[in-house]
Amino acid sequence: MRLSPGARWTTRDRSRRADAWEPPRTLRQRIERAVSVPYLAGAVVFVVAISVALGLVWFQPHSPPGGAAAGAEIAALAEPDGQKGEGSGTQVGAAAGEDSASADSAEGSSTAARTVFVHVVGAVAAPGVVELPANSRVRDAVAGAGGATGDAVLAGVNLARPVVDGEQILVPDAAAIAAGVAAGAAGNAVPPGPATPGMSPNGAAPVDLNTADLGALESLPRVGPALAQRILDWRATNGDFSSVDQLLEVPGIGAKTLEGFRDRVRVS
Repeated sequence: MRLSPGARWTTRDRSRRADAWEPPRTLRQRIERAVSVPYLAGAVVFVVAISVALGLVWFQPHSPPGGAAAGAEIAALAEPDGQKGEGSGTQVGAAAGEDSASADSAEGSSTAARTVFVHVVGAVAAPGVVELPANSRVRDAVAGAGGATGDAVLAGVNLARPVVDGEQILVPDAAAIAAGVAAGAAGNAVPPGPATPGMSPNGAAPVDLNTADLGALESLPRVGPALAQRILDWRATNGDFSSVDQLLEVPGIGAKTLEGFRDRVRVS
């Protein structure tokens, strides 16, 4: 290098030139430098965007997808097994209770329709109330009361007749027949036929009010054990009946009740 006239080469000038000089860059170095700057900037922008998005999601209140219904589903799934089981058990238990109550009610009605109760009295081994299947016959009722005794007069009983719920069936013995117990007493009905002198319209001998016992009186229509006992009490207090109309003096017997069995009784 040539110096202009009057110029001087100093050490300071040489130092500046040495610092300012750089070795020439290769093509690869220039490409890497050009690419690295935008890449770094893009990475920074991406990280910032992700951070902002996470912050919004974290701090912003939100409901589960699907609204209230989905929230209820999630809550149900999140319940402990014990709580879920308790709720399900209550519902299942209530349904089972209703089904059981309905079944018991239906079974009770069905059982009531399949059975009847009859009162068997007279010459049987075990007089009393007998429970029988529906459509049973008088013979079944007699068997249910322990069977007829040796004194029973079964000819005076219609063993083939179907029983009726709540009726009384009388199995007479020889003494009852002699006392005038009607063959057509409760449980011993016979087909109606023409009346004969001294017989009631249904073909049975009238009951003698002055000799009949409790069983004979109970065979009369509308006369139960209590009313039959009152007739016997009246007779024990006042003596024999002088007429059928005197039955009106017995407590519990009115004109309508008497007309129901007037033709079935007599006085001796």
